Amino acid sequence: MRSKDISPILEGWDFQPDRISVRKIVGLDGKPKIQLRLDMGLLQMEVEGRPDGKRPYGYESLLEYYLSLLEEHRESKGSDEDFVLTHDDCMALMREAVQYYYRYLSLFHLQDFEGVLRDTERNLKVFDLVKRYAEDERDKWAFEQYRPYVLMMRARAKGALKLAQEDYDGALEEVEEAIEQIKSFFKEHGREELMEESQELKVLEEWKEELKSKRPKGAREWLEEQLRLAVEREEYEKAARLRDQLRALERQQRRPS
Repeated sequence: MRSKDISPILEGWDFQPDRISVRKIVGLDGKPKIQLRLDMGLLQMEVEGRPDGKRPYGYESLLEYYLSLLEEHRESKGSDEDFVLTHDDCMALMREAVQYYYRYLSLFHLQDFEGVLRDTERNLKVFDLVKRYAEDERDKWAFEQYRPYVLMMRARAKGALKLAQEDYDGALEEVEEAIEQIKSFFKEHGREELMEESQELKVLEEWKEELKSKRPKGAREWLEEQLRLAVEREEYEKAARLRDQLRALERQQRRPS
């Protein structure tokens, strides 16, 4: 009888409590899998579809199943009025969302940012569904409390994809948009005082400043910065030359192509 002991799988792959240990392997079915090391074992996940590989009620996920029920309700009733998610529905959706959380966290450390974007946007759809249709406010908050984190992770994935194309301005836009979305979340819930404590905002603000410092400067931006420094140092002749260069650049940019 073949042993089911997983010790050989874990051999040479020690759990490290201060960092996330994740790897991609090829499963016995020939398909890629993701393995996340835990203190007493591991989580193994599918790369696509539902992480545990199941298809509840024949759908890719419970989210897709409940969205189909919502569509059926609209078709039969003419609107979504009276469509509700019970506490049990919400808990099932939460258990499924946790699977996707573990996967996008693993994918982030594997630098598969397309996968992170896919799974974070998917979980945000779950949050939106529960926010609108859960019959219990406590169930709504059980999901909503994680919205800032998922928004942050989505922004980090979007920003990383922009940086892969050397689009620093695009990455900055993604980060700034997420910062505003998270601030709006706290305002919506009347918890503005939590903005200063938000780790998500701190991470994004720090990345924003890092992107600004590393972003390649255009000719106009470089001249404006040099002009500012010249004025601060009272180098007025240099400042005059820089102003002339800025005017020349502006005339050139206004010239019809």
